Amino acid sequence: MTINKGVLLALLAVSLLQANPSYAKSEPLTPVTTVYVDDHPLQLAAQPLLLDGTTLVPMRQLFEAQGAVLSWNGFSKTVTATKTDTVLTYHIGELAATLNGKTMSLNVPGQIVEGNTMIPLRFVSEALGSTVKWDALTRTIRIASRDDFFTTVLSRVNLRSKPDSSGASPSLRLIQASEKVHVIREVNALWLEVRTKDNLTGYISAKPKYSDYSSPSLAERQGDELIAYGEKFIGTPYEFGAATGQTSTFDCSSFVGEVFQHTLSIDLPRVSYDQAKEGREVGLNELRKGDLLFFSARGLEIGHVAIYAGNNKLLHTFSKERGVHFDMLDDKWQKRFVTARRLF
Repeated sequence: MTINKGVLLALLAVSLLQANPSYAKSEPLTPVTTVYVDDHPLQLAAQPLLLDGTTLVPMRQLFEAQGAVLSWNGFSKTVTATKTDTVLTYHIGELAATLNGKTMSLNVPGQIVEGNTMIPLRFVSEALGSTVKWDALTRTIRIASRDDFFTTVLSRVNLRSKPDSSGASPSLRLIQASEKVHVIREVNALWLEVRTKDNLTGYISAKPKYSDYSSPSLAERQGDELIAYGEKFIGTPYEFGAATGQTSTFDCSSFVGEVFQHTLSIDLPRVSYDQAKEGREVGLNELRKGDLLFFSARGLEIGHVAIYAGNNKLLHTFSKERGVHFDMLDDKWQKRFVTARRLF
C-alpha cells in the first residue's frame, strides 16, 4: 500500500506532538552548573529544566535536602511536604499550591518529564523557609536551609505582617537592637522577610540603618531605587548653598543628601568634603550603582559630589543651565576625580 507523502508528514507531526510533555517551552539544560544546599552540592536524578525563566529540579532531592518529609500520591499527582510546622501541598501541573492552608501562586507549573517529577526550585525552597541566591559568577544556585540567625538588628525595627510601613500592615512586635534574625528572602529593595528566634515570621525594613544584612542582589536593588528617586528631579534648578529640607532647588551635596535620606534613611553631612569621609573607599574599577564619587572643584581638593548611576554615568547637579542631570564619567571628570565611597 502506498501512503501519500503529505499524509505521512501529517501523521509524523501528530505523533511528535503527542510524545512531548504538556509544557514544551522547557529546555533540557539551564545555565546552572551546580545547585548547593547548605554548601553541599545537590545530587540530582535529572538535569534541571528552564521553563519561562524558572528553574525546575527533581522533586524528591530538593525536598529531602532541606529536611522535609515527602508524601506522594501518584494517582492524583499530589505531593505533600512537611517540615516542622510547615506543610506544603502541590498538585503537579497547577499554578497554585497550599502552604499551611494558604493558597500560594507559582510562576510556572511543575511537570513530569521522562518519569521525573520536576518542581520550581525557588518557590519550593522559599516555602520551606530557605534562602535562595543566584551566583552569576559561578553560575550556581545556593540554597541556605538553616535558620542561621546571623543577621544582627542594629536599630529597633518593627516586625510587620506585610512589607508595608502603613497602617495596613500592623506591627507584630518591636525587634530590639542587637537581636539576631534569620533572613528568609529579600522581598525588594526596601523589605526583608525574616524569622525571629521566638519563631515569628514577618517583614522588616531592608534599609542599612536597621540591620547588618547585605548581599550583591540587595545592593543592586537599592542602587536602582536610589537612581529612580534621584532622576525624578531631572531639571530641578541648581542653587549654590541650597537650603536642606526642600526640593525646589539643589546644590550637589544637598541633592545627594536628599536622595540618600529619602530612599535609604542614610543621613549625610551637608557638604561634599565631609560626605567624602563616610562609608568605605572603592576604586573606579569596582564602582556599582549608588556609589558616591568626589571631585575637585572651585579650587578645593573636594568640591563636588555625584552619584554613580551605572553604565559609566553620573547623576548630579552643578549647572544653573542644566540643573539635575546625567553626565558620562568621561576624561574630563576622571581628571578631577579624588575618591569614591560606598555607603551600603
